[in-house]
Amino acid sequence: MPKHVVEVKKSRIQGIARILVGLAFIGLASAPAQAQTAKLPPMQEILSERVLGKADAAVTIIEYASMTCPHCAAFHAGPFPAIKKEYIETGKVKFIYRDFPLDRLALAAAMMARCAPKERYFPVVDIVFRTQQNWAKVADPAAALSQIGLLAGISKETYQACVGNKVVFDGVMKMRNDGDKKFKVQSTPTFIVNGKRIDGHLPIERFRKVLDAEVAKAKK
Repeated sequence: MPKHVVEVKKSRIQGIARILVGLAFIGLASAPAQAQTAKLPPMQEILSERVLGKADAAVTIIEYASMTCPHCAAFHAGPFPAIKKEYIETGKVKFIYRDFPLDRLALAAAMMARCAPKERYFPVVDIVFRTQQNWAKVADPAAALSQIGLLAGISKETYQACVGNKVVFDGVMKMRNDGDKKFKVQSTPTFIVNGKRIDGHLPIERFRKVLDAEVAKAKK
């Protein structure tokens, strides 16, 4: 097997291993999931697809992101507001956000965001990315994430129930693994535009070129 293929597979395994090692950090082993589900929204809602834009938009963007990824934070602070205004809100593009946590902190943040009221999900994601350097670098990131959750209406009890819930954990990890299997996602952010993979953080000019081409193609 070629050396670079072995290294990629090793990187994937190590990434998942880092998440599994961090289960104690987010409290997954602290209490049975069955005892905590009463404080959470319905699992179907927590694990449902997160979408912005018209369901029948001609172009679909899927973003695979890790909440501790600085390039993902840069995308959400830079190109994304313009994409939202010019393409999503005008009905040209449907945007789907999927979690691809690269470490235990990203996993905890992803789980917390999904336990927010669904209408507040994207605002929570925005806050998490905008304050990434604050909560991800402090001595107690779990407490910092819990405070972000409070701003979104997630009580401390609900936060603990969420990040300690095995069903939520399994759902986020399945999303990550499906991205790996279906689209060969290896890094974040990775974008899938109408089925075509685009790796990395791109400037808005590049996004406009790609999206305008797909919109024009759909009109033919």
